[in-house]
Amino acid sequence: MTRPFILGLTGSIGMGKSAVAAMFRGLGVPVFDADAAVHELQGPGGACLDPIERAFPGTTGPRGVDRQRLGAAVFGNPEALKRLEAIVHPEVAEMRRAFLADNGAAPLVVFDIPLLYEKTGQHGLDAVAVVSASAAQQRERVLARPAMTPEKFEQILKLQVPDAEKRARADHVIDTGTSLAETRHAVQRLVHRITGAEK
Repeated sequence: MTRPFILGLTGSIGMGKSAVAAMFRGLGVPVFDADAAVHELQGPGGACLDPIERAFPGTTGPRGVDRQRLGAAVFGNPEALKRLEAIVHPEVAEMRRAFLADNGAAPLVVFDIPLLYEKTGQHGLDAVAVVSASAAQQRERVLARPAMTPEKFEQILKLQVPDAEKRARADHVIDTGTSLAETRHAVQRLVHRITGAEK
């Protein structure tokens, strides 16, 4: 039995990864969104709520995880962060397995993983596509976000693998520094190349 080609999709903050993930979806490619999975697991009735409350008392409520409280409990504390990841990561992996089982007949599936190079690694992926634009475009996009400051942006950049390194390690680079139409065309070409639909 053949299985889908698994493409990891990643990119630094402000590079347009969400827009590119939407383009894959628009072409009928199933996309597993790791961030959305975490939100679901930590939302009302989520599978991670009870274990998180046990490990970090007072960080959850009727609306799910209180992100500010949980953030304060793990920020700058590697041991606490490890405990949290030990709760969340296996559940995300389980959701990913179920997603693959549900989409086993698709020629290609995309795993949208923001911290692929920083955290999860390339295990189980057939290839990695990095979404990228110029540093100036990235800065402009990120600083346009509500409540974002240059200092916050610098902090986030320090925690992420540099864009140049991601580009060097990737199998495919999707440029979002061009027009939306050009980026969409690049995504389409990549889908065709991987699924063998390129004539």
